[in-house]
Amino acid sequence: MAVYALAFIAFSFDLAKRSAAVKSAAELTGEAESRRAAAEESHGLKSGGTTTLTRISARIANDAATPYGRSASLRVGVSLTVLAWLIHLVADVLRGVAAERVPWANMYEFAMTGTLLIVTVFLIVLTRADLRFLGTFVTGMVLVLLGIAALRFYVEVAPLPPALQSAWLVIHVFVASLGTGFFALGFALSGVQLLQFRREASVAGLTGGRLRFLATLPSSATLENLAYRVNIIGFILWTFTLMAGSIWAEQAWGRYWGWDTKEVWTFIIWTIYAGYIHARATRGWRGSRSAWLAIIGFSAVMFNFGVVNVFFKGLHAYSGL
Repeated sequence: MAVYALAFIAFSFDLAKRSAAVKSAAELTGEAESRRAAAEESHGLKSGGTTTLTRISARIANDAATPYGRSASLRVGVSLTVLAWLIHLVADVLRGVAAERVPWANMYEFAMTGTLLIVTVFLIVLTRADLRFLGTFVTGMVLVLLGIAALRFYVEVAPLPPALQSAWLVIHVFVASLGTGFFALGFALSGVQLLQFRREASVAGLTGGRLRFLATLPSSATLENLAYRVNIIGFILWTFTLMAGSIWAEQAWGRYWGWDTKEVWTFIIWTIYAGYIHARATRGWRGSRSAWLAIIGFSAVMFNFGVVNVFFKGLHAYSGL
């Protein structure tokens, strides 16, 4: 957690530098525009129809991450995230060694493994797309979840209940955790997409305000496409989770479906993301509507983990609390 906290600080410094760079670029371009306007006025010419703010924002948005994506703090943040991931992996493996089983049989272990997979997905995706600007969100969320797990969900190593002594524990829970990792990344992209969409829709807010760093990030359309691809992978994994859970339930309890609270919420999550994919692909739901559906879907995932597991009684109550 300490190393993740340092990575979070480094990523936050990068966002601050991005904002400062955008402000400096806007001020320099504004001065040039003022001189050009004065020259035009002295020659009796009229200024063009495009405003200064529009030109500044268009130039920066179209060349996003080129002048701002290689700061030292960003490199430090990624390096610290990799280091924290390695320590995290060792801790998770040692928990499994101590328990002599896979380390995701209770709430504490699931939080450990789930957050590990969130960071794993983030680092893997970085090799295909430059999403380092999401580092603040990813490391911040992992910090919060690990803190809650350590303070609220920690339990000593204990034997597995009979219903969990199955190979499906390895398959079902791992795939669910991996799907959650992709959903978390899609949630982050959708959140930034909403902010970017709002920035693009308001000429007055394009280079001003407290979120100037958005001008260095990809456009809202690009963020939306990335979120859609990531969420599709998560949806495929979650579909398998639902199917595998039903097979395991038949082996453990003699029925495929019993309207247990956990089963119902797993299906609700699947329905939300199925609606998200269907609405975007066939109904043309783009922009803020698709982003809000993705955010609602991940909120349901977090509710399923943090509320259903703790406050609702059922056959899936293996939190160890």
